[in-house]
Amino acid sequence: MSAKTKIVLVVEDERPLLDAIKLKLENSGMEAVTARTVKQALSYLEELPTVDGIWVDHYLLGDEDGLDFVAQVKNEGSRWNQIPVFVVSNTASSEKVMAYMQFGVSKYFVKANYRLDQIIKEIKENLDHEQFE
Repeated sequence: MSAKTKIVLVVEDERPLLDAIKLKLENSGMEAVTARTVKQALSYLEELPTVDGIWVDHYLLGDEDGLDFVAQVKNEGSRWNQIPVFVVSNTASSEKVMAYMQFGVSKYFVKANYRLDQIIKEIKENLDHEQFE
């Protein structure tokens, strides 16, 4: 029996980085759905039958940022609040990191401290572990 392909929603405003993340996720055996705004990301969550993980940057296009998105996803009444969320951003003020952690994100990665391959490996391991719980 083969494992189900994991679907990761990637919410990132920088197009070249978004394309690189999508390619690397797919090369590691996952499926990537990409969004550049909070509105677009929420729309995908509504439309897709399942999302196994969310990769989100702090800075996004539009009026809302990653914290606004995470607040909506992790809201107690949200049907998506059990999806693991991974924040990948260079916005690493302790206040921002603490705010994300209080919402229950799985991990906060400071972009400058990790290579894409490292982040994807950790996310993949986390999502693979989730299926056995």
